[in-house]
Amino acid sequence: MTVIRKLAVPLVGLLLLAGCATRKYHAAPLVAAASASQLESRSLVDGGLRAFEEKNLGQPLSSWPPKQWDLQALTLAALYFNPALDVARARVAQADAAMVTAGARPNPTLGISPGIPSPYLFTLDFSVPIETAGKRGYRLQSARNLDQAARLDLADSAWTVVSGVRLSLLNYLLATRSLELFHSEEQVRSDQVKILEQILAAGEITRWDVDLARIELSKTEVAIHVAEGQRAEAKAALAAALGIPVAGLQDAEFSWPEMDAPSAAASPSVQAIQRDAVLNRLDVRRALARYAAAESDLQLEIAKQYPDINLGPGYTYEERNSFFTVGLSATLPLFNRNQGPIAEAEARRSEAAASFLQT
Repeated sequence: MTVIRKLAVPLVGLLLLAGCATRKYHAAPLVAAASASQLESRSLVDGGLRAFEEKNLGQPLSSWPPKQWDLQALTLAALYFNPALDVARARVAQADAAMVTAGARPNPTLGISPGIPSPYLFTLDFSVPIETAGKRGYRLQSARNLDQAARLDLADSAWTVVSGVRLSLLNYLLATRSLELFHSEEQVRSDQVKILEQILAAGEITRWDVDLARIELSKTEVAIHVAEGQRAEAKAALAAALGIPVAGLQDAEFSWPEMDAPSAAASPSVQAIQRDAVLNRLDVRRALARYAAAESDLQLEIAKQYPDINLGPGYTYEERNSFFTVGLSATLPLFNRNQGPIAEAEARRSEAAASFLQT
């Protein structure tokens, strides 16, 4: 019994230590009404947005909000608010966690068998699993490739958001400019109608000339209504690209000084453009990373044909006698040699290759 007590004390301490290292569950419920309220309250005057802008611009802002929002400031606002980037960031975090999972080594097992009813019989078995054929390395390589694919997906999402902001801002400014031109035309045609009416009253022209001018004025007024609708749609599209409601753009003014005088762009050859498109596009690199992950998964399934080994030293106390043993166990591949998972992995690799070529 003394030997049993001596063994029981460290075993209990080991179990308590393992229990202290566990993480606790923390609830994070989603309430639709609260989420909707939070989204509706987003605006360009957000204090967190100011800190984000200053951090990425590398300098403090003299005033907030700025008098005019340019393309750079709106791009940073989209990177701060747009929920598509939150989804991509969550996928990167998931891929990072998957790397931890892939690199984890299997835990040993401990078995205790006390004698019943005899107090002089006690068995202790300790088993250490040993992975063979480099399975852990293949898991890690697959997880690294998927992590790279997730990061490329984040970069692709950011590029999509930035492009959406650029296009929406361009459409809004062009719609605003068109509306201003139509208003100027309306003023000119309205003055023209007044002048022609005075000339008609003097008997110098016919009623037909005045009616034609009024028709042109009516066309301009209709064009103004159409342009107002187009500007409202462009503003809604800009708000959606930023990830805020249209009300969040209230009182905001926008500018793009380079819109009328864009910087001169280099003119690469068609061959250089095609080569860059094949080698450097984010979606191509992402598809290639996913293929590499599928390749590692196939290697892992092939390696699983070779069974792992469980090395287990044991201790038995019986009638005041101690016995030490060393056991070795493995799964015998008698009924299958992992043919099904290997075939599935080969099919997934073929699908990844086809997706890469399609991209």
